[in-house]
Amino acid sequence: MARDGETLPATRHEAHFGDRVVSCFADRHPTIDAMIGAVAAQYPDRDAVVDGNKRLSFAELDRRASVVAAGFRGLGLAPGNRIGLLVGNRWEFVVALLGAIRVGLIAVPLSTRLQGPELGYILKDCGAAGLVFEADLADRIADAGPLPDLAARISIGPHADAPVTFGRLLERHDPEFAASDAHEEDTAIILYTSGTTGHPKGAMLSHLNVLHSCLHFRIGFHLTPDDRSLLAVPASHVTGVIACIMAPLSVGGAVLVLKAFDVAAFLALAAGERMTTTVMVPAMYNLCLLRADLDEYDLSAWRVGAYGGAPMPPATIRALADHLPGLNLANAYGATETTSPTTLMPLGDPQAHGDSVGKVVCCGDVRIMDDDGNEVGPGETGEVWIAGPMVVSGYWNKPE
Repeated sequence: MARDGETLPATRHEAHFGDRVVSCFADRHPTIDAMIGAVAAQYPDRDAVVDGNKRLSFAELDRRASVVAAGFRGLGLAPGNRIGLLVGNRWEFVVALLGAIRVGLIAVPLSTRLQGPELGYILKDCGAAGLVFEADLADRIADAGPLPDLAARISIGPHADAPVTFGRLLERHDPEFAASDAHEEDTAIILYTSGTTGHPKGAMLSHLNVLHSCLHFRIGFHLTPDDRSLLAVPASHVTGVIACIMAPLSVGGAVLVLKAFDVAAFLALAAGERMTTTVMVPAMYNLCLLRADLDEYDLSAWRVGAYGGAPMPPATIRALADHLPGLNLANAYGATETTSPTTLMPLGDPQAHGDSVGKVVCCGDVRIMDDDGNEVGPGETGEVWIAGPMVVSGYWNKPE
């Protein structure tokens, strides 16, 4: 996935999560917070988050994350506590996420589409001690049933059920505080995934997992501080939080926030803010192609259009190449349990391998196994087994 002649970062085998021996990048930050702090120090004045008229530089994002972290601590939340984020695509999600991680909380992003019973199950299962929520979603919380562990409720916008608003949290706390002394195997984020049956399961994403996925995206998409990633999928999904938020921030790039996918709004934001990368599902690309005025938008900066979840029709690939000759389409395959990417399509001509999900990421290992646990030959059918430092340690409260 590297450019021709480019040397990949050094890797080495390491033992993690007990007896797992996996290939890891030898040179990496110890935690997500250390990564964000280092980028903020290197690129303080660059755009970090752009959300409508709100524009946060890396210095301001870093400051607000510290203020919110101190606020969470002041509300009695302690390292290891879980804090739900019932927040859609907006700058407050990014600040709350990084603030929670900075103070050692475990962030639990929650889909704004969750209804009361589903929301209640997740908040009870993870034992959430805190919740940041949009005020107009408060009825969902009321319908979630009794939540005795949920002591700290912070609303974005005023609401009677939350004595503290996110705005007041940003105003009233001194950012000076002792940051969490986290270990790279500690859980930083829990993402609930339905899987195939039963209740949703909370995949535990560690600092180690997230840092490696950021490095995999950096290498696979050739990310630099000049990249501007458009968040068009939900921030609460693994693609949103890892591919569209954490990965660009990790290199000093900007996150462009789209509250909800609308073709006209997407194209206007992409053109106006010189978007360079995004990750969407194929249907979103097809909707863009249906716009008669597509060629009127200046999308010349758009260089990587990643997609997953479904095959990209060959006709769509050809049409995108006609309209956007500088765009590299990149299919990807992964899961919540693999912290997003397991395979990435190398940048180049997507028409040559339109049905491929690409190559295994640098530190990953993928095997196709039969029912007896033996690897099968090329072209044979079997079960996909995935290993690597991006694979989560397990599910919250479900070690089995």
